[in-house]
Amino acid sequence: MATAVQQFHEEEAISKAYDPASARRLLRYLRPYLHLIVPALLFTLLVNALGVIEPKFFQYAIDWYIVPRDLSGLNLLAAVFLVVKLLQFIVSYLQTVMLQSVGQHVMFDLRSELYQKLQQQDVAYFDRNPVGRVMTRLTSDVDSLNELFTSGVIEGLGDIVTIFAIIGFMFWMDWRLTVVALVTVPMLFAATLWFRQHARRGYDMVRTKLARINSFLQEHLSGAQTVQIFNRERKAFNQFHDLNDDYRHANIETIFYYSVFFPLVDFIGTVGVALIIWYGGSRVMQNTPGVEILSIGALVAFIQYSQRLFQPIRDISDKYNVLQAAMVASYRIFKTLDSPISVTPPERPSKTGRARGRIEFENVWFAYKGEDWVLRDVSFIVEPGQAVALVGHTGCGKTTITNLLMRFYDVQRGRVLLDGVDVREWDLRALRENFAVVLQDVFLFSGTIESNIRLGRESIDDERVRWATHEVHADEFIERLPGGYKAEVHERGAGLSVGQKQLVSFARALAFDPALMILDEATSSIDTETEQLIQQAIERVMRDRTSIVVAHRLSTVQRADRIIVLHHGAIREQGSHQELLAARGLYWKLYRLQYADDSSDEHSTGSLPSGSLQYGD
Repeated sequence: MATAVQQFHEEEAISKAYDPASARRLLRYLRPYLHLIVPALLFTLLVNALGVIEPKFFQYAIDWYIVPRDLSGLNLLAAVFLVVKLLQFIVSYLQTVMLQSVGQHVMFDLRSELYQKLQQQDVAYFDRNPVGRVMTRLTSDVDSLNELFTSGVIEGLGDIVTIFAIIGFMFWMDWRLTVVALVTVPMLFAATLWFRQHARRGYDMVRTKLARINSFLQEHLSGAQTVQIFNRERKAFNQFHDLNDDYRHANIETIFYYSVFFPLVDFIGTVGVALIIWYGGSRVMQNTPGVEILSIGALVAFIQYSQRLFQPIRDISDKYNVLQAAMVASYRIFKTLDSPISVTPPERPSKTGRARGRIEFENVWFAYKGEDWVLRDVSFIVEPGQAVALVGHTGCGKTTITNLLMRFYDVQRGRVLLDGVDVREWDLRALRENFAVVLQDVFLFSGTIESNIRLGRESIDDERVRWATHEVHADEFIERLPGGYKAEVHERGAGLSVGQKQLVSFARALAFDPALMILDEATSSIDTETEQLIQQAIERVMRDRTSIVVAHRLSTVQRADRIIVLHHGAIREQGSHQELLAARGLYWKLYRLQYADDSSDEHSTGSLPSGSLQYGD
């Protein structure tokens, strides 16, 4: 909880308008597309240049042709004006296509790099970061950078050039009228400064509130069934209402600054036009000795230039918001890309290929946080082909042992060895290819039954898929589905029963032919009849493989070569089922606790009643 609060405070503290380090890193993503950026920049300058000269057409039309009543010259000028506008349209089209293309390519590259980084992250990273926040990095944050690349930097440069070009034209035409027109510019800059300061804070607030909503939605939509089972709909709605209300208030506050700023800019621009009309109109109407006469066409052109001058200044304020959004987004994206990976593959792996299956835990200490030890000086050996069961109370470290074995986490003290080699020296991909895991909570991807068994591995052909499903008797229900093996599987296996999903998971494990098998509460959700159908197939698979069985049913405990009893992260007992019952230690107590209603003879002799013994993590 403290970590989440700290992360939110860190997000709220992001307030840099411009971060040179982030800007330099962003340029790296633009370099491959310079062949599009350079022409787009030239087209932008050309479009703006054509826009700058447009008021001169009106000046010449009025002064040269309309006032002198020269219709033929006016027709020619109008034709030239249409050609210029057509050229402006074509160049603007090319500029937009190129800029949008650059933006889409950069978004593709960024998302690919982000996803690749997230795939390499260790499990602990996803323990610390809610999925909703991670999704925000891949979606809205990347979209914010797209706006920067497509309508931010290049068009911003074009706006700056336009401002100086317009001011230059105005001074060239009449410096006195230009000074009058620029009287309102300090007012505009003051309004812009006020807007920038408040809009930046408002934007940070909006992004933070949105990240909180995404995190909440991801968690509660994934856990919708739990919410309904425990009748927490009203509580969840109230929580969402508060988050949504905070987001609404943040947006309203930000909208306030927009609603004030842009009308204020229009008003300041109107004041500037009024000053030009007042001063320029008096110059047109009177012929003052020593003062250059201002024509009607020049006055009209001046008014248009004044209006056009405020437009790029207003656009630059918008570009500032785009820049601010991009800096915040880039900070978060680069923070994700720079996040350290605690579990990294060795540069020169000592071991690759298929394992024989010998497991050794050598004085292992492990804690998820600080020195809150989950495992304490754990040592044991599993020989190739052996089946070892891990039992104990909730939180004793059973599942942690399997996670360390597959190197989802690294130990703080001691070593975990596979075939005599520290798992940290194994090629990480090769290490995990040696394992198949069957969990109680089966995860199925959207696709088909067949694709969920194969999981993209080309070496698993249709024949092997059908063999695996037959071995666990999953073929019986699969063939009854519409489409059979091609039957559509919805998100998280919706539409399949828990037992059916577990049968698919067993088939998947068999199809991959692993050297080591991990069953973590694998049959706890399967009814007795289904368990009997798959038990024989499981035993055949385990016969030639090293197997670690966690929180399994009593029949599997009985057949395990050795049972390891964990208590508070330490090994308390080891032995076979009968040996541990005869020792009358912790295992015997757990056994009696599970079967307190059975006869005393069964407890004393160790005979096995029907049912299951489960100790989940």
